[in-house]
Amino acid sequence: MKEWIVGRNPVYEVLQARRRQSFRLWVSSGSEEKGRLAEIIRLAQAQKIQVSRVPRQQLDSLDATHQGVALETSEYPYVNLEDILIHAHDRHEPLFILILDLIQNPQNLGTLLRTAEAAGVHGIIHPLARAATITPAVVNASSGATEHCLVAQGNLQQIIGRLKDAGAWVIGLEGSPEARLPEQVRLDGPLALVVGNEGEGMRPLVRKNCDILMRLPMVGTIESLNAAVAGSIAIYLALQARAGK
Repeated sequence: MKEWIVGRNPVYEVLQARRRQSFRLWVSSGSEEKGRLAEIIRLAQAQKIQVSRVPRQQLDSLDATHQGVALETSEYPYVNLEDILIHAHDRHEPLFILILDLIQNPQNLGTLLRTAEAAGVHGIIHPLARAATITPAVVNASSGATEHCLVAQGNLQQIIGRLKDAGAWVIGLEGSPEARLPEQVRLDGPLALVVGNEGEGMRPLVRKNCDILMRLPMVGTIESLNAAVAGSIAIYLALQARAGK
């Protein structure tokens, strides 16, 4: 199955990563072929991808956020858990995994994937059903960071068990009073950080399988943060701890 990726950064990252098969590139007629757009065209030509100049209206029919460029590609290349474990091993780093329990908003998923990639997370796990998948909208929301992430789908209870066998400490992010504050949690070793659904949080079985629950301190008037914001803060708290700072 094919799909269209639009936007200059997402298209550039797809071509840079070369994890998908790309079929054709559409460039809006009249666009100045300089900067990032020139780089996109150069990469496409180097990979022998058909480049066509098309009317802007043709791109508008795909997505209004196209920025004058669209790339037809194969679907997102998911991996399996073993690929992620091997990746961590090859980097000689303590395991660093992000588990997303039914994140459903594409913007939230894109934000979390972008943060995870920037922070050096080895892999992201999410369920096979009832969660947002990596669609072109998610690629766009992540500004193309998806293309450099290793993402696996599967049964979260089984995967959590496998991660524990691999030595990971599973930390669930939530706002309950019994959850510990970050300074009370070891974040510097092998870990899997779990971020729950935007409205309901983690499902009961996923929550039960966590080794520790962690909450972010809230000193203002509001009682909670957006799932993507909270998850991103937690990822960087772990990154800071792993750096020994």
